[in-house]
Amino acid sequence: MKYLDCISVENMRESDRMTIENVVSGRTLMYRAAMGVFRAVNWHGEIVIAVGGGNNGGDGYALACILKRNNYTCRIVKLSEKLTDDSGFYAKWAESLGVPCEAYASGAFADADIIVDCLLGTGFRGTLREPWLSAVQEINSSKAEVVSVDINSGMNGDTGEAETAVHSDITVTIGYVKRGPVSPNAARYMKKLVVADIGIVLAKAEEKLVPADADIHSDDGCIIAPDYLTMEPIDVSLEELPN
Repeated sequence: MKYLDCISVENMRESDRMTIENVVSGRTLMYRAAMGVFRAVNWHGEIVIAVGGGNNGGDGYALACILKRNNYTCRIVKLSEKLTDDSGFYAKWAESLGVPCEAYASGAFADADIIVDCLLGTGFRGTLREPWLSAVQEINSSKAEVVSVDINSGMNGDTGEAETAVHSDITVTIGYVKRGPVSPNAARYMKKLVVADIGIVLAKAEEKLVPADADIHSDDGCIIAPDYLTMEPIDVSLEELPN
């Protein structure tokens, strides 16, 4: 039976940690995540990548590098100066490639054809504060195509709840599907959800998502996948950093 693993945010965090310690570097995983997003979207026009701090922002910096190397026009709008070692690596690489980078200000997304949401990750809880709230509201009022990376910023990764969250045309979740994006609460925030398989080893199995036509019973540990979830992952699990 065809299925996708559906896991908690904590399980994803532990799986990520174990993989980095035993299998592959976090820097390579970040590149793979960005490559998964790159392959999921029909890129065109003016691309604006909205980045926060930490690894979610790092995915955005890495994506900017891939887009630039493939001759797409993009710029980075940042809402945080915080960088991890890995995200800092890609921020410097993007700068060396000549990708424009600016601090967020009102109107930053006005001319965008595609906005990439790399603001907040699956660990977000609570309500958005400024300037995050204004940025999300501005993204939602834009006519641009919106791509959320891993999760729609503002959404709880385990429950899908949000007071305010990014509304995306496509969300590319990284590694495994988290519970939040496939919960009933999340349905109004996304039109399409796809998974980028970046080679993370699962710490423990939890629930399984199966297609609506699957023959399952209540004790199978399976849940029916929402119709906006693509059951075929984008496989970037063997991608390596270019020299």
